[in-house]
Amino acid sequence: MSPTHTRKGGRLYRYYVSQVLLQGGANDAPHRRLPAGEIEGLVMAQVRALLHQPEVVVGTWRAARVEAPDVTEGEVRDALGRLDPLWDELFPGEHERIVRLLVERVTVGDAGAEIKLNLDGLAGLARDLAAKERVAA
Repeated sequence: MSPTHTRKGGRLYRYYVSQVLLQGGANDAPHRRLPAGEIEGLVMAQVRALLHQPEVVVGTWRAARVEAPDVTEGEVRDALGRLDPLWDELFPGEHERIVRLLVERVTVGDAGAEIKLNLDGLAGLARDLAAKERVAA
């Protein structure tokens, strides 16, 4: 799906359109257009939950060690944990930047949405947060 928007009556409507529809395919797909706010809310809720999964923490730690060999798994776990409460304090533009950094792909189907995280982006964010914590300490 690709993001798009339209204006009607001076109001902006944001939504996602299926690739099939964009390429001139069948117009009867059940998920041909979805409101952007709903998809983005779902994606963020899932990303926030995934940040606490042990396999995501370990994968992020391994990716972070490529550029910061001294970073510990605990620092990465703590950095990812701080992102959740910090989220509510961020501006929408910061939300978008972080989501683009963390999410590689979202696939929507009849069974729901599948979210593929970008562990390199997640590692970069964790490194930045861990470095800020070290400076503050």
